[in-house]
Amino acid sequence: MKEKIGVILVNYNGDKYNDKCINSILNSTINEQLHIIIVDNASTDASLKNLIKHWGDNAKVQMIALNDNYGFSRANNEGIKAAIDKGINKFLLLNNDTEIEPYTIERMAESQDRTGAIVVPKVFFADKPDTVWCAGGEFSKIIRKPIQTGFEQKDMAEFQRSKYCDFANGCCMMLSKDIVDKIGFLDERFFLYYEDTEYSLRAAKGGIRIWYCAEAVVYHKVNGSTKGNDNPDNAYYITRNWLLCNKLSYGRISLLFSVYFALNRFTWALIWICGGKRSMVSALCRGVSDFRNGKFGIMR
Repeated sequence: MKEKIGVILVNYNGDKYNDKCINSILNSTINEQLHIIIVDNASTDASLKNLIKHWGDNAKVQMIALNDNYGFSRANNEGIKAAIDKGINKFLLLNNDTEIEPYTIERMAESQDRTGAIVVPKVFFADKPDTVWCAGGEFSKIIRKPIQTGFEQKDMAEFQRSKYCDFANGCCMMLSKDIVDKIGFLDERFFLYYEDTEYSLRAAKGGIRIWYCAEAVVYHKVNGSTKGNDNPDNAYYITRNWLLCNKLSYGRISLLFSVYFALNRFTWALIWICGGKRSMVSALCRGVSDFRNGKFGIMR
């Protein structure tokens, strides 16, 4: 019997994305090996109702409805635990605002079997399918900030070669039970943003490598679930979680990082003030304050 793979989708008000994403998964070349686990983060739109209506009778689709919005990490962790309870030892974490090629999961599973690594695909912009959004990633040498390889570049030979990399983007990554047993689940304090950065850095500390599988292709409707970069919530989570990630990964906030962080946030604050977006600045300041006061999880 071929090994089962749990495909975990986190839904929060993603009604317009879910069906296309699920259909693309079920069109996979290894459809018979797949078990889809949809974790709903207490959506307030019609998405959960429609998921039950469209997929509730499908034996390949399991739904978990959480009683509150617990964020990206907690929802994925619940999905991983549900997969483990079913005896599944390989997990694909996939954003529901994506669609995949039929061979994507098969290629990623083959790569993981061969390398034992966290596996990430080549991700294109859904509205610009010849333009790369992420082809693996690296960390900058001094600040250790994640940089998505190939971002906004046309697909070329450089991005058509599979290789080891440093950063696994949370949009799509394949894990195994062995990896989770060794380095743990996603950190639920982040709620949104930087959980994948911290997990990549934790993996490196734990001796787990990351493999970029160029043969696996995903199309991402960028910012489909977070409503773009002009959302004050995003400014809050990026600010707070950037600090949290740095502290967890390196044990302290270094002087060099502090200077870079302050300059970066000050520059964005000026841009937002000039653009009349003072709520963004307020969210930034609250992010710093909540980090200092140890307030994590959802912004209340």
